[in-house]
Amino acid sequence: MHKDMLIVEDEPAIRRLLMGALDRTGLTYGEASTAAEALRLAAIQPHPLLALLDLGLPDRDGLEIIPQLVEAGLAVIVLTARDATDEKVAALDLGADDFVTKPFDSAELLARIRSALRRKTGSRADPQRRAFEGGTIDREAHAVTIGGGAVALTPREFDLFWALCEKPGRVLTHRTLLETVWGVAHRDDVDYLRVAIRALRKKVEADPSRPKLIINEPGVGYRLAGSTPRVA
Repeated sequence: MHKDMLIVEDEPAIRRLLMGALDRTGLTYGEASTAAEALRLAAIQPHPLLALLDLGLPDRDGLEIIPQLVEAGLAVIVLTARDATDEKVAALDLGADDFVTKPFDSAELLARIRSALRRKTGSRADPQRRAFEGGTIDREAHAVTIGGGAVALTPREFDLFWALCEKPGRVLTHRTLLETVWGVAHRDDVDYLRVAIRALRKKVEADPSRPKLIINEPGVGYRLAGSTPRVA
């Protein structure tokens, strides 16, 4: 029987907590307490859409199997210890969609799951155009519209905003954004990114001092919030 999700967690108490939260959503799920079992279940067709992955597994580091889960076709949300910034960055760079810190709030976890599932099943009818909360961005026309009015962005600002809009709700690490927008040679120049984000927020946020669209994940990267991965 097809399962929507795969819970990969070796702690029974946390597994029960996750199952309790998912039982309220109507989503179906399978369970694995080891990396080996997770990879076996991920290979079953049709495979689950998403894996909730604990990194502290008894047989392997959870980070090691992220690329294999992604290659098998699953979105991955990592469950990790609070403030483990290096782990978060590593997980995202390996292909994870998102992360949730322990101890986690069930409502936040479910919101992250919904967002990841929307990205997984969302339409890709027009890869050159995206909608975000309050506006649209058109890559071919190099145009951004907010509230019906045009917003002028520099080429660098546009590329940065497009990168965020292309994967709404997903955390993009500093390194990923720098490599995508500035190139590999600038992968460690985080100050470039901070300056560009500050300039971009002045143009796309209603109140740049209290950003609600481009959200900072301290020490990790940025995500586009308040949107769904739909095509305009």
